[in-house]
Amino acid sequence: MALDKETLLNLYRNIVLIRTFEERVGEMYYEDKLPAFDIAAGPIPGEMHLYSGQEAVAAGVCAHLRRDDPVTSTHRPHGHMIAKGGDLNAMMAEIFGKKTGLCQGKGGHMHLFEPAIHFGCGGIVGGGIPHAVGAALAIKKRKEDRVAVAFFGEGAANIGAFHESVNLAAVWKVPVVFVVEDNLYAISVPKEASTSVRSNAERGAAYGIPAVQVDGQNAIAVYEAAQVAIDRARRGEGPSLIEAICYRFRGHFEGDAEGYLGAGEKLEWKEKDPINILGDQLKEQGWLSDAEAEAIQAVMSERVSAAELFARESPYPAPEEALEHVFA
Repeated sequence: MALDKETLLNLYRNIVLIRTFEERVGEMYYEDKLPAFDIAAGPIPGEMHLYSGQEAVAAGVCAHLRRDDPVTSTHRPHGHMIAKGGDLNAMMAEIFGKKTGLCQGKGGHMHLFEPAIHFGCGGIVGGGIPHAVGAALAIKKRKEDRVAVAFFGEGAANIGAFHESVNLAAVWKVPVVFVVEDNLYAISVPKEASTSVRSNAERGAAYGIPAVQVDGQNAIAVYEAAQVAIDRARRGEGPSLIEAICYRFRGHFEGDAEGYLGAGEKLEWKEKDPINILGDQLKEQGWLSDAEAEAIQAVMSERVSAAELFARESPYPAPEEALEHVFA
């Protein structure tokens, strides 16, 4: 499947933006937390799960989505939201716990909701999978051509909500795409210690839906697989599953000692950096020079810096606002 220059450049820009955002958040996260690692200190309190290394999955899938296509994400949501076209300023402000954030500073980085782009996430493992199926059912009943997408990790593919959701999606033939981001570890547990099949793509056959495994470090491979699945869903032909083999370049959470990793494992995977893979593919086509790559990086760094400034200068919500927008 031949892809045009602008499509590939847009994929590249999105991947660079996600990486730039995540690495800057990672830097800011440690402000005032060390040397004792005080998780409550600094401008970004609480836990932090970053997406560096997995950018090709979010970018490759979301390149086919419209603003009105619903997406459910995970506890590692920034990349998905950026790829979907989320408001960078409001997301950064929410991460900082500021009033100008997506949830007025009350949700933090694992609870990002933006109705304008039909995006939501949560900290419950696999919690967004049934939500995506519910959205897809509503789409079908309304006879719309929208598509729902659920992103989740390979660990979530072992919970009941996954199996129940895929089964019902297949029975109801709803327009949903399940995207398994297999980054090899569910926190610190390797897939072979928790999963009875070699590949979660094998599970598609049990529910009678198409399923494919792709190289999640290769944005073009993800883009092509997602195009098939999303086009199929828009035509009313039902759900599909994509398993993307990828790798997180940082720990499961910031502060993770990563004692479970094999010697040299991370360095080996960093040789498969999705930015470099796509950048090299573009350069081979004569569509990207080193100077152009530097210019793209500069633009994305400027966007992230602007979002950081917005978040830092925004006010915190008043203490009494904690009692607002809650169920009695």
